[in-house]
Amino acid sequence: MVYIRKIDTYEDKNGNRIIFSGTPIEENISVLFRGKNNTLIVNKNARIKRLSIRFDQDNGTFEIDKNEGKVAAFQGIVRIGQDSTVRIGMNVSTTNAVQISAVEGTTISIGDDVMIAGDVKVRGDDGHPIFDVRTNKRINPARNITVGNHVWLGIESILFGGSSIGEGSVVGARSVVTKDFPNNCIIAGTPASIVRRNIAWERPHLSLTNPPYKNSGDDIPKTDYWNITVDL
Repeated sequence: MVYIRKIDTYEDKNGNRIIFSGTPIEENISVLFRGKNNTLIVNKNARIKRLSIRFDQDNGTFEIDKNEGKVAAFQGIVRIGQDSTVRIGMNVSTTNAVQISAVEGTTISIGDDVMIAGDVKVRGDDGHPIFDVRTNKRINPARNITVGNHVWLGIESILFGGSSIGEGSVVGARSVVTKDFPNNCIIAGTPASIVRRNIAWERPHLSLTNPPYKNSGDDIPKTDYWNITVDL
């Protein structure tokens, strides 16, 4: 078991490694390697405010792309188990540390330009196994999660294994996502369901960015994610 307190080029005798070619990141970093052949890949232009990551077993991968411009730096508390992968795309912003868990060979993929509000959890697993006492079979297997480009995950929302969210969509505050949803829709509730289709959202803050009233899409610059919802 090895603790690393900075992001810099690293490799040990167990095949664990950090791939990074930028200026070392030393503030609020904790990397734990417990197994073998785990890989942390950090783009040299990534901006990370806080990262606590545990590679609990073998053959895990965490990869984060660059974060440029005015979007907030990435913060995360991440657990990666056997044969599992977490990928963070370009310009993914967080209000505080998003909690991510991928174990048992699962993949969690978060696309480009995703905005993650405070206290969000993305969990491909439940943390502990549950079995059917009659059949002895597991009933809560770990599953993949996919978040498309330009998705807004609202405050205290939770994404569970087996869920996916199409690009341009919004997840409402405290919603619990457990299945697949299409692009450009608002989903909300417990469990989450579609409450509106054919929407687009943009990053300019309502009070911090002019104009002070944003009554139409013509009042702010538009991204390329203004699309009609295509139902699954």
